[in-house]
Amino acid sequence: MGPWIVRDARSSSGEIRVMMWSDYFPKKFVAGFEKETGIKLHHIPYGSNEELLNKAKAVKGSGFDLIGPTALRALQWKPLDMLQPFDMKRVPIEQIHKNMLDRSQEHWTWDGKNYHLPYFWGTEAMAWHTTGWEQTYDKLSYGDLWLPELKGRVMARPHSMMLGIGLYLDRIGKLPSNRMLDAYKDEDTMRRIWSEVTDFAIEKKPSIKLFWNDAETQKRGLLENGVILGQTWDGPAIALKNAGKAINYMAPQEGALAWLDGLSIPKGAENFDQIYAFLDYIYRPDVGGKLASETGYNSVAVGADKHLTPVAKKNYTDAYPDNALDNLWWWPPEPPWYAAARNEFRDRLVAA
Repeated sequence: MGPWIVRDARSSSGEIRVMMWSDYFPKKFVAGFEKETGIKLHHIPYGSNEELLNKAKAVKGSGFDLIGPTALRALQWKPLDMLQPFDMKRVPIEQIHKNMLDRSQEHWTWDGKNYHLPYFWGTEAMAWHTTGWEQTYDKLSYGDLWLPELKGRVMARPHSMMLGIGLYLDRIGKLPSNRMLDAYKDEDTMRRIWSEVTDFAIEKKPSIKLFWNDAETQKRGLLENGVILGQTWDGPAIALKNAGKAINYMAPQEGALAWLDGLSIPKGAENFDQIYAFLDYIYRPDVGGKLASETGYNSVAVGADKHLTPVAKKNYTDAYPDNALDNLWWWPPEPPWYAAARNEFRDRLVAA
């Protein structure tokens, strides 16, 4: 991993290296940025926050100019001292939706400085192949993953699927947890709740066709691997739907799991003019609208909604009908003890 990244990052003032989620930089976006700015964009992809964290640790924050941690991971990044703050005077903050900027800064501001800016917001909810199954918003639930008729035709990511189980069991009164927020109070409470969730997940494991960890696995599951219903990110499923595939994506009654991904500057960054040119570009409303239309995620740029394609606008409305946006379940900040304990329960399920 290390040497070639460090070498390339320092090779030219006309370049920027960004370690970002695998499906966040469509080819048209990269081409448009490079054409307008003359800056070569190098994309180092990853599929999970854990992968990003491990890669950044391996090179001690060197070798790239921007990285893309999710807002809820602030408590894991702050102690590492691998980031440097943004010069907010060079950030076009008027082009960023204030509620998303506030959500980002709430947990990423320390020592009076800001270490995170929002990029995309999105959700994890229910996606299905419409030729094999159908459901309406008023009945859709994370519990549908365990319907007998779908046994062996389901996919999910282990730890977030387990959260969905907890939300489902809370909603039907079998495991009261204040919508799983009680699990963030302290480790003893977390372990009590997650122990019951894990027992349920292990019992239902025969229903699972595959576990996913990145966007491409989700797409292949729905199109090639016989999956009918999955708990997935919005981007892969909506991108397939935008492309005319027989896929639907919708928030369930328990609430779609909402997250905010952003941008941070690692300590080893060197191409600062390029960083701020990149920010100027991504927060333009036309760029935000095109990004959202192609990826299926949601831009934080003011006015981006006016630049969505008609298909993307409709599919957004389909994904969040009625009160779905008011019912979003925003991932809380995760302290290190929570992430470590959750990984234990996840590993128990995967190994079962």
